[in-house]
Amino acid sequence: MPTPTPRRPDDLLHLLTRAERLAARRLQAVLEAEGCSLDAWRVLALLSDGEGYHMTAIAEAALLPPPTLTKLIDQLVDQNLVHRRVDPYDRRRVLAHLTPRGREYWQRVDHAVRAGRPTLGDGEDALLRSLLARLAATLEEQAHV
Repeated sequence: MPTPTPRRPDDLLHLLTRAERLAARRLQAVLEAEGCSLDAWRVLALLSDGEGYHMTAIAEAALLPPPTLTKLIDQLVDQNLVHRRVDPYDRRRVLAHLTPRGREYWQRVDHAVRAGRPTLGDGEDALLRSLLARLAATLEEQAHV
């Protein structure tokens, strides 16, 4: 019986998956301490710029299917963290915005997340961000070919 080939520690997919899981675990612990879910954090992060977004854009940015996003937005509205307004340019659409309470909550959560985020140092954070953005863009381009 042949022995299975061991995973190579330098395998890119394995390294990306391992790093994502470790980072998500750390982020989840910080968010739980603040009473925030990962999905809510993603939505609040998008809305924190004050622009207001329609549900389709939020679903794409938060990596959520529309029905799940609708339930989450309903919860955030119930908690007075988010409110909905009719889009002044397209009255058929609704835009989600942070409430003043939502902005305060976001600032507290964001501060906790930033304080708990590990850094690589010496410009390596920016380099990693740039490389990951290029990898994501390349993968998206190849998916549409």
